[in-house]
Amino acid sequence: MNDSESDYSVRKGSEKLSLSTKLAYGAGDLGPAITANISIFFLLVFFTNVAGIPAGMAGSILMIGKIWDAINDPFVGYLTDKTKSQRWGRRLPWLVYGAIPFGIFFFLQWIVPRFGGDNNVWGLFWYYVVIGMISQAFYTIVNLPYTAMTPELTQDYDERTSLNSFRFTFSIGGSIFSLILARIIFGAIPERQQQYVVLAAVCGIISILSLYWCVFGTRKRVLAFERERTQTKEVVEIPIKEQLKIVFSNIPFLFVIGIYLFSWLAVQITASIIPYFVVNYMGLKDSDVPTVMIGVQGTALLMLFVWSALSKRVGKKIVYFMGMVLWILAAAGLYFLKPGQIGLMYVLAVMAGFGVSTAYLVPWSMIPDVIELDELQTGQRREGIFYGFMVLLQKFGLALGLFIVGLALEASGFKEVTAGSGVLPVQPESALQAIRITVGPLPLVSLILGLVLTYFYPITREMHAEILLKLKQRQEGQSS
Repeated sequence: MNDSESDYSVRKGSEKLSLSTKLAYGAGDLGPAITANISIFFLLVFFTNVAGIPAGMAGSILMIGKIWDAINDPFVGYLTDKTKSQRWGRRLPWLVYGAIPFGIFFFLQWIVPRFGGDNNVWGLFWYYVVIGMISQAFYTIVNLPYTAMTPELTQDYDERTSLNSFRFTFSIGGSIFSLILARIIFGAIPERQQQYVVLAAVCGIISILSLYWCVFGTRKRVLAFERERTQTKEVVEIPIKEQLKIVFSNIPFLFVIGIYLFSWLAVQITASIIPYFVVNYMGLKDSDVPTVMIGVQGTALLMLFVWSALSKRVGKKIVYFMGMVLWILAAAGLYFLKPGQIGLMYVLAVMAGFGVSTAYLVPWSMIPDVIELDELQTGQRREGIFYGFMVLLQKFGLALGLFIVGLALEASGFKEVTAGSGVLPVQPESALQAIRITVGPLPLVSLILGLVLTYFYPITREMHAEILLKLKQRQEGQSS
């Protein structure tokens, strides 16, 4: 069997993906995961405690960036579906040409320019808004085409879960690695601003290299899929407005959007408030923040393959329920935690990690199943459109969530650092209470809503097998 035939048979699900392909695919999420992880955990606290921007304005910067990030997702998704390249296929050109600018503009978010005078805060505000929007655009350019590659690498139901396990091993592993880097750099460099500059430079370089590993490691596989796709009979193209109508009439897709939205709303709200919780409420040092988050992400990484194996036995929905129940208990425990209960804090962080792992794995394993249902109904594959609009609505929710976090801190009387002083002010009791609510009850409500949607999610293993059988019968009919 030659390489082309081997790739074809694997795509049909008769063989498994090679280890090198899975590793290369997983590496594609390393760079975006590292940069996103650092941004989630530290960008808000960087704005308030290093740049000296009030919490409300800092939350607004993040909200604007996320809204712009959401707006450009469907356009990039649509363009990747239309991209034609004999050398790279549809998705890979975006990674090839976007990787280096992605790393550069991520780095530029972590410097503090001085504009002078009383307008320095507003100068910083607009600087971070502009740089943040450009950085988010390049994040979409490299990450959205990457995520849309999943259905093109394999159609096997369980193999996709395995593929996503490798992806999120790199994702969570990268997140842990970035926190270890932060712990080392924060401990070695006393000056706060310089800590973030060095951390951003190192993470930017790693991100660029990992994206190119993905490009060259999956290229052969992607091109094999493209050859077969372009040889099949072309169908009449559906206009973009009609495509959007079909996308949002796909009921399972709407469920997945909701599950992903509520899961990641809880992840990112918790992550953005944890530095304040550890330092301001628990009374620990800045260097202790990465250690707490390593407890969460380390557990998530260890559990990723456990959940993946268990999902083959009991299904994705039950696995999701098991992980989320543990996370809900942890969120409730964090609210009632008292300063000085350091050991219990780490126990709750580990419990939360069980749920975070399923938030990574399960929703992304559902999306390819939804895409095949759409293909059965319409005769077209539109991975970019589905992935783009999934992330679109998710990021609108995240934008609102981050804005609420910043607004709640400012409304509660949270005091930002005086620019250039490096001395953290003592926070009032009202600000500490707002931090506790944001770390506990707020994500808890989001997780419960996600569980409700998961309970009613309609695509089962049996239904997916029937979808694939009908697609195979249709393709055989077209070939004959």
